[in-house]
Amino acid sequence: MKKFFSLLMAALMMASVLAGCGGTEEAPAEDTQTPAEDTQTPAEGEATGTGTELKFSTGGDQGTYYGFGSVLAQAITSSGTGTKVTAVTSNGSQDNIEQMDMNTRQLGFVQSDVMSYAYDGTNLFEGMPITNFSTVAALYMEQVQIVTCNPDIKTVADLKGKTVSIGAAGSGVFYNALDILGAYGLDYETDINAQYQDFGDSADALQDGKIDAAFVVAGAPTVAITTLATSKDTYLVSLDDEHIAALQETSPYYSKYVIPEGTYEGVPETTTVAVSAVIIARDDVDENDVYNIVSTIFENADSLAHDKAKELDLDFAAGVTNVPYHPGAARYFAEKGYEVPTK
Repeated sequence: MKKFFSLLMAALMMASVLAGCGGTEEAPAEDTQTPAEDTQTPAEGEATGTGTELKFSTGGDQGTYYGFGSVLAQAITSSGTGTKVTAVTSNGSQDNIEQMDMNTRQLGFVQSDVMSYAYDGTNLFEGMPITNFSTVAALYMEQVQIVTCNPDIKTVADLKGKTVSIGAAGSGVFYNALDILGAYGLDYETDINAQYQDFGDSADALQDGKIDAAFVVAGAPTVAITTLATSKDTYLVSLDDEHIAALQETSPYYSKYVIPEGTYEGVPETTTVAVSAVIIARDDVDENDVYNIVSTIFENADSLAHDKAKELDLDFAAGVTNVPYHPGAARYFAEKGYEVPTK
């Protein structure tokens, strides 16, 4: 009995030792917290995008809007901010604003004059103002380029009686053409045979001799004209100072602009006028997304693979006064020392 009691006590002591070592204790719950070294704190000024795809309405596939817009969309989407932008083709400024009004597009490229027409309810938007958009940034100047393959067309006056493309329906080119023709005393309905074609179709028609001249309003160099100039003798029609001054009296949003020699193969220096190319956004686009769009464009201007990136300038970008800026854009410009108007 004494031996049995000793064995029992030994067994009880062994059990106690095992319990003390955790042999039957439930394992602690797994730590699900992210290690401190993997946690990223946003740097000052950074904003997290919504991740929602924003469709960016540009222009025809041979125009600067689409070419530059595609580069910008890719840069923004790849920036790591969470903002996603997809560039899509369109019929130009008026179409872009109307698509945005229907919320089929959330961003758009527009000419500064067409933007004013929409906001004020004039010209293309007579009696039907659209005001549910804001300025994001002005990016570059768009030149009014009057293109011809006929060396006898030297001035706008020489367009009388000719077949002339004055821009696609829904584009701002139509009104630019009317303004310039009017400054030279020409009426598009009676003095020319007007055709309504986009940049690519105009270039093809010039190549085939189906039209005598075409109005192209886009940042030079423009793909459609570059392509034309490599295959056929191409000329740009200059405007003279007297008629530019007359044009600016009635349409002050035009600026005199000189297209340098060599911009297109074999084309000499050409004097014309220009308007601003502006990105706009619907008012209901998230503020962080718009901030990311502006900051990505201007913080990466040197690495954007397009000629127009060389023209990016904060003074110019923050200089729009006729349509208020989106809060997201205003926040970025404020960080850079610029106060811009908002709604």
